Amino acid sequence: VQLVESGGGLVQPGGSLRLSCVTSGFSFRWYDMSYYRQAPGQERELVSIIYNDGGSKYADPVKGRFAISRDNDKKMVYLQMNSLKPEDTGVYYCHAVIGVRDYWGQGTQVTVSS
Repeated sequence: VQLVESGGGLVQPGGSLRLSCVTSGFSFRWYDMSYYRQAPGQERELVSIIYNDGGSKYADPVKGRFAISRDNDKKMVYLQMNSLKPEDTGVYYCHAVIGVRDYWGQGTQVTVSS
């Protein structure tokens, strides 16, 4: 199983970024996928989850600004982040639970600063 994120970077407050996670090694369409983030000195927290049926949920701080989506044919999951705030800064991780094991990507840095 491999999860590889991309799309992070430096953006000004109010800007947008789109994160991508390419996956391999498992039957992607049957699994829920999620994005977590970790700010410096803080715990890793759930940002959003997209279920295998396409339903989704968001953490309160990102509701109305972030949108998660998936492409089962490409085995990819995306996180569109709009109206970014400095408090969105952190390392963003793609995540899946397969069987009883957690799988994580290597993370991509998002920095929101003027």
